[in-house]
Amino acid sequence: MAQPQLTFPLQPKRRLAGLAYGALHSTRRGTGSDIAGSRPYRRGDDVKAIDWPASAKLSRARGSDEFVVREHYADEAPRIVVLSDRRPSMSLYPPGWPWLQKPEAVRVILRLIADSALAVQGYTGYFDLGSGESFWRPPTSHRTLHQLDLERPFRAPPDALERGLEELVRHRRDVPSGTFVFVVSDFLTSPSRALWLRVLARRWDVIPVVVQDPVWEQSFPDIGGIVIPFADPATGKTRYAELTRAEAAGRRRANEERRAELVRTLRSLDLEPVLVETSELRGVFSAFLAWADRRRRTRGRPW
Repeated sequence: MAQPQLTFPLQPKRRLAGLAYGALHSTRRGTGSDIAGSRPYRRGDDVKAIDWPASAKLSRARGSDEFVVREHYADEAPRIVVLSDRRPSMSLYPPGWPWLQKPEAVRVILRLIADSALAVQGYTGYFDLGSGESFWRPPTSHRTLHQLDLERPFRAPPDALERGLEELVRHRRDVPSGTFVFVVSDFLTSPSRALWLRVLARRWDVIPVVVQDPVWEQSFPDIGGIVIPFADPATGKTRYAELTRAEAAGRRRANEERRAELVRTLRSLDLEPVLVETSELRGVFSAFLAWADRRRRTRGRPW
């Protein structure tokens, strides 16, 4: 049975100045649904743009025929680019285990972004270093993400996020200011604050999508004295180890502090993250709706 198409609102931080004929509001005047203001009628204006109630009030006040034209913000087609982290740690955990399956979570995330972009006639692009080399699809089509091969490898280098962001910065024409840039990663190794600031200087609308397992990465279970398999985040290979209760507690504190510090750093940069901890469609969808709701409530605050 086909799953339902779910979309979340692409809530921009500021008005767009992008491609015409979309569904989000622009900085410029033109055909659209959002009122920008009004002005006196000028010869050649479309009669349909006349604000008749305002014209009647002004004519009555001045005792002459006066016409007021209502202006709107143009509707624009947003650009959306996904930077996907394909390091080995993003290939965890295998199907059948009761933990977050990151590859499936990424698949669901890309689908939700693709459907939501299509709903507002947005142009989508994609970048990753999954095979160790740049894989770049510029935002020139409404269906780039729908047509993407999701079986791409998870062999990106340790600095994949940094290199990916640097690469996008170089694509100035394809990724102009105002572009939505979704950075999908577990952020177990996060870009430096200096790089985030450089990226923000491009005036992109950056949305970190944090994909972390709540058991092993956001926290750590009490497994003192038990031999268990561990997956090395750098290589994805499995090894066995036995931890004491004190070591397990230490890892729990470290993971919880790392998570809190990540969220704190992102929010201090005005980067409101989407927090994903499940691969189930409804759960991921709820995470994006929560992000959109937080952005709607904070929109208009200074950067």
